[in-house]
Amino acid sequence: MACAFCFAKAVSGLIFPTSMGRPLYMDAVITPHRSLSERGFVVLISVVTLANLASAAVFLSLGATLVPIFLGVDLLAIIVAFLVSFQAVKNIERVQVSAREVRVVRETPKHSVVVWESPTAFTRVAVEKDEDRVAELKLALSGRELPVAVALSPRERAEFAQALERAIWEARRERF
Repeated sequence: MACAFCFAKAVSGLIFPTSMGRPLYMDAVITPHRSLSERGFVVLISVVTLANLASAAVFLSLGATLVPIFLGVDLLAIIVAFLVSFQAVKNIERVQVSAREVRVVRETPKHSVVVWESPTAFTRVAVEKDEDRVAELKLALSGRELPVAVALSPRERAEFAQALERAIWEARRERF
């Protein structure tokens, strides 16, 4: 699954159990999109390495001894960039809606931090549109705002906004 938003769409309605002590109306896990698998990474690095080795052999035969060093630095930069990207994919955002509260938790492999907690009854979903697409999605309460679902594409963000509004509406109905 490239993005866990599919999980968010699948969790509309009442969900048991919950870490918040109450039933959840949404428990969405949002992860950044990963466009290259580990196998694809190995293949890509192998192709770049072979191309660099072939280029290095040609330049060494022409007497350009410094060029292979720069080709090695180029390969190292590509590897570091992909490793940083793969590390970022491990960071997730979890949006939970219960009848009592809306909670956003940012999780890494080492720790998790609650970045937003607000009463469901007063939390609203603010959608900023740029032309016909959702540019930004925020949770809002009394002047405070938190951007959510930043890792999603504009189309996915629009679908997520609808699912989040529906979950908050259903959670409010339980209270009253």
